[in-house]
Amino acid sequence: MITQTMVQPSFWIEVGIQIQKVRGLNLFKFTDDLQARLEVLIDRQKSDLLTTEETSELTGITELDRIFTLMNARIIGE
Repeated sequence: MITQTMVQPSFWIEVGIQIQKVRGLNLFKFTDDLQARLEVLIDRQKSDLLTTEETSELTGITELDRIFTLMNARIIGE
């Protein structure tokens, strides 16, 4: 089994997350800065240029994205 290190998703709660009203619902969204960082990391990954630290960062942001996708789906489903 391979253990993967990541930056904890909670790291970005204060600076990278916003609550945005969409069709009358309060949904979790990445700030423009965090979304841009995610896109840079994805591009670097596609080019096989990620450092170990960036891989850890991408893993954490991706996990946070999964969490918010699930939470937003539950909010929309209510």
